[in-house]
Amino acid sequence: MLRRYGALGGATILAVVCSGVGLPPPFRPDPPDEAPRWRALTAEAVAPAALGELALGAPQRVQAPGIAESLGAYAERLQRAEASRGAAVKAWKLRHAPLRAPVPPKEKPRLTSEPGHLTGEGLPPVIVQVPTDQKVIFLTIDDGADKDPRLLDMLRELEIPVSGFLADEVARADYGYFREAQREGYAMHNHSINHREMNRLSLAEQRAEICGQQAIMEKELGHRPVLFRPPYGAYDENTLRAAADCGIELVPLWAAEAFPDRIDFGRPDGKFHPGDIVLTHFRGEHEWGADMTDMVRLLVDTATEQGFAIARLEDYL
Repeated sequence: MLRRYGALGGATILAVVCSGVGLPPPFRPDPPDEAPRWRALTAEAVAPAALGELALGAPQRVQAPGIAESLGAYAERLQRAEASRGAAVKAWKLRHAPLRAPVPPKEKPRLTSEPGHLTGEGLPPVIVQVPTDQKVIFLTIDDGADKDPRLLDMLRELEIPVSGFLADEVARADYGYFREAQREGYAMHNHSINHREMNRLSLAEQRAEICGQQAIMEKELGHRPVLFRPPYGAYDENTLRAAADCGIELVPLWAAEAFPDRIDFGRPDGKFHPGDIVLTHFRGEHEWGADMTDMVRLLVDTATEQGFAIARLEDYL
């Protein structure tokens, strides 16, 4: 199931010391051959190993210098990481430093289709929100039309996780960009080949769109995703049946959509709720009159002001 992808880092140790909002309407791929050049600073990555590896029977006075040295190096790494992140906050002109995501729960929720969405035996659940009490939201980016290298720089420097949903129709111009994103630790998922409204297609046509993109992503990115998002959030029972036939285990839609100048909330209170999935698109100046970094800046500042951290979707599934 979804849990086989596990966590790609989770929260940092610093915690310890397509449009259609309201329509009925990521998960990490198998690790690439090349290890990610960036991943969020985590307890596993920075905690001194000596703390968990005390030699049984060795005198404490012998072990103490090694532990102290490890703690000192650990604190120094934390300071450097936080200083670098603080510089990135200024460089990208955020109003606030992004909140650090908490450690994701070890026990993953049992996912079922949310009220108002189709469900059935053997069909993947359809969700707009991950069941959690933690004040986290999840940023997802659809289609792959605009491929801004500054977006990857910003996400890396601010340690903001995202999940992509790629449609071959527009992503095919440069899968190298998405291979780069994947090496950075960002998961890439299925958004069909031609970005058509699924519920206007036959079962066979939908299967061709979804399974075809599975094969393309395996060729280009080295894995067959288990998440699928139907373009425009439009789907029917055949969509879910075709998705299941193609190896899809979950259909995540969205609770809010982010633009450079606004956030469209699916709820009347105009606020994020724990576990909300946020949609945006790979877009740029030609369509938005702004770029992806402007969208990220608005989303991060809004989330931070509401007390939410942006977490990695795949860590919660």
